[in-house]
Amino acid sequence: MTHYLAELYTPKPAWLALDAQDRQSFFAGIGAGMAGLSALGVEPIALGEVDAKVLHAPPQSFFALWRCPDEAALGALVSGIAASGWHDYFETINAGGAGTDLLGHLAQLATV
Repeated sequence: MTHYLAELYTPKPAWLALDAQDRQSFFAGIGAGMAGLSALGVEPIALGEVDAKVLHAPPQSFFALWRCPDEAALGALVSGIAASGWHDYFETINAGGAGTDLLGHLAQLATV
């Protein structure tokens, strides 16, 4: 069953203190880690800046949406992000789980 991860994140002071070369070195490590995740079927769907004008926008600055073929791949993605040192530089909120369609989700809500 397909699983998804929605991340919301904001740079920490540690990120803001890095110079351009250190940021590029960090990004190189992220890129290297993506090869293994791609082999597991992990796909980035969309990444970008949060539009603060959207009704009920979060306080975080950026978002990332990921698709994973199964729970194991989702676990590998979350673990890989943590192992990269991401959380040293970005305050992150993760929401992940199995995806369903609109009717399936309404059924989930109806049982709460």
